[in-house]
Amino acid sequence: MREEIITSGRLNPNIDPYLHIWHWHIPLYLFLGGLAAGILFFASLYTVLGKENKYRGAVRRAPIIVPFLLIIGLTALFFDLKHKLYFWQLYTTFRIESPMSWGAWTLMAVTPLSFVWVAIHIREFFPNWDWKFEILRWLEKFFTEQKKLLAWALLFLSTILGVYTGILFSAFNARPLWNTSILGPLFLTSGLSAGSAVIILFSQRHKERINFAKIDIMLIGIELFLIIHMFMGFLASTEVQIEAANMFLGGQYTAPFWIFVVIIGMILPAVLEFLELRKFHVPVIIPVVLVLFGSLMLRFIFAYAGQMSRWLY
Repeated sequence: MREEIITSGRLNPNIDPYLHIWHWHIPLYLFLGGLAAGILFFASLYTVLGKENKYRGAVRRAPIIVPFLLIIGLTALFFDLKHKLYFWQLYTTFRIESPMSWGAWTLMAVTPLSFVWVAIHIREFFPNWDWKFEILRWLEKFFTEQKKLLAWALLFLSTILGVYTGILFSAFNARPLWNTSILGPLFLTSGLSAGSAVIILFSQRHKERINFAKIDIMLIGIELFLIIHMFMGFLASTEVQIEAANMFLGGQYTAPFWIFVVIIGMILPAVLEFLELRKFHVPVIIPVVLVLFGSLMLRFIFAYAGQMSRWLY
């Protein structure tokens, strides 16, 4: 006969910390939101700097996909909701201490503005575009004249959106892996890197591609620095955070994280972009896909690993 002493019900299967509350919808939503934020950041930044004609791919072409990214992301978020018919209650108040409140209101502002940004640049893809109705022509003229003001608004909102994708995790103090202030800057940098990669794909000028390849290499370097700094902080902290870090330093998430995120999603595309700068021909689609894959895997791995990290009593 086998005798066991149960000291805590939390060790039973399907009881915290093994119960996954957030599934694939959340990391997908965070990835698409971060990607959209990255594209809008560079589009608005170069408009504010008066370099729109020099960076047409960033300002006029790449943002065409942003509304679709946001719609797909919000749809995934909607399907994750338990009480779907009550989502509108998020917009009946604003709680400054709530990351979800910040995210809801930021998305409420960013989404329509992204449609406006695409609308005033629609002739970049359809030169003979005609809005048919006079009111739409007037709106296009109005927003075109106020373009720099619109760019300032998007620059501010896209930065908040990019940081929010990480703060949404870090606000959960009950999960040691997420309980770090590094996640906000890390996810923002990851979104900017993904955005710069997409801009490379949309750029028609070689010089613009080269400039954004340099930007992406710099951002990947910052990501690696933040990741190393995050694990150093964990290892110098409490026992539960050391255990959270050990999931990536010999534990079950070691191989997925360091292979899919760091090697395939960061180091390899950085090497390929560096070779492109050294005049080697590299198909542009390869580093772009690798960066996007790494950015997506970063969010999936942190979403699932974070829910497994726990406080021990």
